Amino acid sequence: MKIFTYLFITGIISLLCGGIWIIYRRKMHYWIFSYLLSLLSKKEKPDPSKPVDIILCIANHFEPGYGEVNEEREIKRVNTWLEKYPLLASRHRDYDGKPPRHTFFFPPHYNRLGNLEKILKLCKEGFGEIEVHIHHNRIPPYPDTSESFIGKIKKILEEYSKLGIFGRDREGNIKYGFVHGDWALDNSRGEKFCGINDELTILKETGCYADFTFPALFESQPVMINRIFYAKDDPLRPKSYNRGEEVEVGKEKRGDIMIIQGPLGLMLKKRGRFWKPSIEWGDLSNSDPPTPERIKYWIRRGIHVKGCPNWVIIKLHTHGAWEGCWEAVLGKTADRMFHYLEENYNDGKRYRLHYVTARELYNIIKAAEKGEKGNPGDYRDYLLSPPSYEKG
Repeated sequence: MKIFTYLFITGIISLLCGGIWIIYRRKMHYWIFSYLLSLLSKKEKPDPSKPVDIILCIANHFEPGYGEVNEEREIKRVNTWLEKYPLLASRHRDYDGKPPRHTFFFPPHYNRLGNLEKILKLCKEGFGEIEVHIHHNRIPPYPDTSESFIGKIKKILEEYSKLGIFGRDREGNIKYGFVHGDWALDNSRGEKFCGINDELTILKETGCYADFTFPALFESQPVMINRIFYAKDDPLRPKSYNRGEEVEVGKEKRGDIMIIQGPLGLMLKKRGRFWKPSIEWGDLSNSDPPTPERIKYWIRRGIHVKGCPNWVIIKLHTHGAWEGCWEAVLGKTADRMFHYLEENYNDGKRYRLHYVTARELYNIIKAAEKGEKGNPGDYRDYLLSPPSYEKG
């Protein structure tokens, strides 16, 4: 009998050690405890007498040169988007009559071969907007300092704004949304991927309205998950955004940069013939397609402005220029995702569906913060105007 007890205890210890090893190997220890606590905490519930608005934003980390490619392949990638996305999006409409849109977070080093102008054509046709995506580091021979990073952003704003790409605030100032390359915001992954501790201050001072980098499966993931919050910079320390103050109805901005996150947690996903525990982080790729189970999970997460649970925010991400995501964002899988959303979450009574860009999502969040009511689609241009797309 003692040997069975010994084997049982040994098995339990092995499972625990294996679980701990997996948690640390996958860098889940940065967020898993917050996730488990959230499962036990009381959630704000939507008012059943009003419709639940599903607000979907796709942050497309658009890198035509992702991986090892030549010019011919890079051109083909962008041209594929020009050809296929209008055909896909034109088959779908949300509650406000809008097609699904992507926000193209476009890195400046891919502003070549006519890439930016081609994506701009999609935006002019109503299929998205363009925002800022920067990769940088502190490694020679081209190390970034705070001063050079400011110069880099100003150059991007100058070049992109010549095409009328950015929205503006009520005073006419250019405003932009931001994604940090390699999920390394505010030096959270060290000098190899950033190297600048005062990055949040720089973003604020150069006109960034919100960051859309997260969630992340790295040490950069903030401990505050499945929430929208304001982060305050400590210019002497990295990862100042790890904790902040939630955006809440009736409260004014209390920080330097708004952090708008997508869903993060654990769920069962079908891998081949079997269902396996998996990390869900709002990624759209061929290896992790947007199934009905995932869509239901995103909605159950219920990310929202505190005090406004009827406006459910789903911020997804993808590396859409890469072939490894095409089926999930351009193919039949993407088509099925939009069909499923429209058939199940857009009856106008229980649910209303809204396809939004990053700028529109920010505007809707600010409207919720201010206590606005009704259809969130009415607040797409609440504070920041849409891009003009006029040269000069």
